[in-house]
This record gives sequence, structure tokens and C-alpha cells, in this order.
Amino acid sequence: MPNERLRAAMVENGLTHHALAEELGVNVKTVERWVVGEIVPFPRNRHQLAVRLGRDESYLWPDALPRDRAAAISESEIVRVYPHRSDVPRDEWRQLFESGTEEIGVLVYAGLFLAEDASLQRILRRKAKAGARVRILLGDPDDSHVAERGAEEGVGDAVAAKIRNAVVLYRDLPQVPGVEFRMHRTVLYNSIYRADDRLFVNTHVYGAPAAQAPVWHLRKIPGGELAKHYLDSFELVWADAIPMTEA
Repeated sequence: MPNERLRAAMVENGLTHHALAEELGVNVKTVERWVVGEIVPFPRNRHQLAVRLGRDESYLWPDALPRDRAAAISESEIVRVYPHRSDVPRDEWRQLFESGTEEIGVLVYAGLFLAEDASLQRILRRKAKAGARVRILLGDPDDSHVAERGAEEGVGDAVAAKIRNAVVLYRDLPQVPGVEFRMHRTVLYNSIYRADDRLFVNTHVYGAPAAQAPVWHLRKIPGGELAKHYLDSFELVWADAIPMTEA
């Protein structure tokens, strides 16, 4: 069966069979056999192809990556774990968003600490003007899930109030070309802060505010599956969210 995922990735990257064969140092017939699905590349070539095409090995060849290797690669995506969000140095937040050149994303209920930091807002504004797509998802303050989170944390309406405060603090940012704001109505299991292939994932712990919950610093690598879970989750919430101007 033809490997349509491989074929499509080559087309998207403007690569012919001959060009790819020359880059990898293999026979063009070998590349043709990869594409038509006659053979699966050896592990070294699979890795080089995945990096060159910007795809995961598990996406291009779902049955080729042993589960133990996929698990080991995924474990390597964990850069660091902080026991509390408040333990993440301020410079680490700046470095995260400074590293983004194509995709910057924020998925929170309020994320008030970010909205309150003028220097971080300046980074987001500058990155958008440089061509990055900046997407920020805030919780709908009138949503029942927000009220439930406030009750769980024992703070009543404080979560909704923080969201409204964040909207005010962000008042100028939505006007910057390349910056998009949406409001979501989902149960937020994790807050996600993304800059290209790097992520901070702030887990949520029942009864504890986000600042007291752990943060995973992840970096997506070809063949890994851990970071992909959170990137996919972000996209699902984004797809169902409402532009802030319509909320």
C-alpha cells in the first residue's frame, strides 16, 4: 500500500525522489520503494527522514517504531519538572516565548500572571510582528466549568474575576496582526504554554491553584509522543473555542 503520508510530506517540502535520495545518500529506487510502500526505511533513514520532513516517525510509519523505543523517546522529551508553577524562574518564561518563531500558544483559564507581565506581552507582540502565529485561549468567565474550578479551589468567583482582569490587561494585544484570542468552555485539565516545539504544561491538581501545581517542561522530538498529546489537545480546544470578539 502506498505511503501517502510520506508522499504528501515530500510534496509539502518540495522534495522529489531524486532530491531526497541525494540528501540521504541512497539510491533513488530505494526512495521510490519507500513511497509505494514496498519497504520501510532502516531506523537511521527513518530518523533522518522524519527530521527532514518535520514529521514524527510514528506518523510516517505507524507500525515501524517498537513501543519500548517510542516510550524511551517520549521520556527524552521531558526537559525538567517543576513541583510548582511558582518555581519556574521568570527568565524561563521569557526564554520560552523568545524561542518561538512560528507558533506561540497559550491555553489557560486566566493565566493572570502572564497578562500582568508587561515584558511578556511585549515579547508576544514582537513575535507576532515578526511573523509568528500567536494564539491565546482564555476561559469563558460565565462558563459553569470556571465556576466549578473556583469552587474546587475554594476561591468562589475569583477565577472568573481573574479572567475578566486578564481580558482588560490584554486590551491592546488582540489588535496586533498575527495575534488571535478565543474563549473556551472546556474542562481544563492542563494549562499549556507553547513556543514551536517547546512546551510548559501546568498540570491541575484538585483543590490547588495552578501556581501551586507542577509544571512539565517538554521539548518535542521526532518519534516522541508525549509532547504531541498536549499539542493535539491545544488544537482541539482551539477548534471549539469562540473568537473573543464574539464571546
